[in-house]
Amino acid sequence: MIRPNRLTGTWGIVFVVVMLVAAGVFVFRQFEWYPPRIQVHLEGSTLGRGPFVVRVHDPGKGLAYVSIKLVTAGESSPIHFSEFESALASSEIPVQLDPVQHKLKDGPGVLTVTAADRSYWSFFRGNKATFEKNVTLDFRPPSVQVIAGDRYVTQGGSGLVTYKASPDTARSGIKIAGYFFPAYKGQLADRDAYLAFFSHPYDVPASERGMIVAEDHAGNTRQSPLAYTVRPIRHRSVKVQVSDDFIRDKIGPLLTEAGGYGGSPRDQFLKVNHDLRQVNEETIRKACHGSAPRKLWKGRFAQLPKSAVQANFADRRSYFYRDEKIDEAWHLGYDLAVTRRYPVTAANDGIVTLAGELGIYGRTVIIDHGLGLCSLYSHLSSVDVASGEAVRKGARIGRTGETGLAVGDHLHYGVYIQGVAVLPLEWWDAKWIRDNVTGKLSRPKQKEDSPATGTPPQASGG
Repeated sequence: MIRPNRLTGTWGIVFVVVMLVAAGVFVFRQFEWYPPRIQVHLEGSTLGRGPFVVRVHDPGKGLAYVSIKLVTAGESSPIHFSEFESALASSEIPVQLDPVQHKLKDGPGVLTVTAADRSYWSFFRGNKATFEKNVTLDFRPPSVQVIAGDRYVTQGGSGLVTYKASPDTARSGIKIAGYFFPAYKGQLADRDAYLAFFSHPYDVPASERGMIVAEDHAGNTRQSPLAYTVRPIRHRSVKVQVSDDFIRDKIGPLLTEAGGYGGSPRDQFLKVNHDLRQVNEETIRKACHGSAPRKLWKGRFAQLPKSAVQANFADRRSYFYRDEKIDEAWHLGYDLAVTRRYPVTAANDGIVTLAGELGIYGRTVIIDHGLGLCSLYSHLSSVDVASGEAVRKGARIGRTGETGLAVGDHLHYGVYIQGVAVLPLEWWDAKWIRDNVTGKLSRPKQKEDSPATGTPPQASGG
């Protein structure tokens, strides 16, 4: 008679128990009962042509399908349906409504999002989650009516448009090519009217036209073209020879900020003149974007007293090293010179938004004059103001110098609208300001504006 091995029997029982537990865990996982989670990212409860995002997440068996519908006037309109062949833990669905494609009309409705997972729960139909929200459908874009515009705008120069927009407007301004100049409300006698300073930028062809863009909370957009003639300005082409001494004395000290030493002299020059220049110009844009929503300046802007213009706005500079062209750059301001370490004064009233080192621009001060208008003072030997400080026209803010990439003691002076460099000459011209700016701020209706002069700058006593 053979007796069973007790040890073998014990291990057999353990094996069976383990298998039963594993099977239980497997079945439990197949029958998990947690429904998917749905998140709908909406700004308010009005839907239009503006996009929104639906996010669905299921950490268990994964998603089986997602359905998005809109119910209006008792009719259901399918917007989106996704069925997933394999388990998917999450899905992000961008949604943009089209009233024609989706057969939608203005009025009340219900947005419904349904998602199911791949669980065996509910007789193998899976767990289901539903999101519902009462919404208002609005596909009508805002209306726009111009009060005062520009008949002429100099290429690279400034313009000002005032206009009315319907009360549902959430954001508006002037768009041209890849640039956008936001508008400000409450600055005119009609508190519901808008004004927007803009530029026909120096690097945008004269054939392009600006558009007034008005967008409501539902993302519906109206674009109304501006009617103006572009007065071209002649850009000088300037050839600049880059020497080894310049690379050693001017490029070398900026290489750490530009990403480190190393490479050929040409590579070192490009790190600073190209790469660091882009970083510095982005800093200027940011310093101007937080502009005060009110006019801080008065009258014309003052040129540096007794200064002579040594380099013009929008000169196109070509850089040569050992007779090889290695880079190009726009010169986005005027170079003004008097004597060494000459006192630099604020061109107009404003608030300092940047005061300190700025890469290729050296020691720099940027003053915000409100409504997107800023002035820049670079290559200073010293800075006498601090960021956040209010300054008056004529107040000393520093002294000229040759910091950054400056060759010789001078002031690099620039004017910017929303961080876009514009022709400073116009802002030195009292008549241009009366005709094109202050004259519009109280005008009740459209009038023809005097053309910008577009003449080359001259040395001035300020």
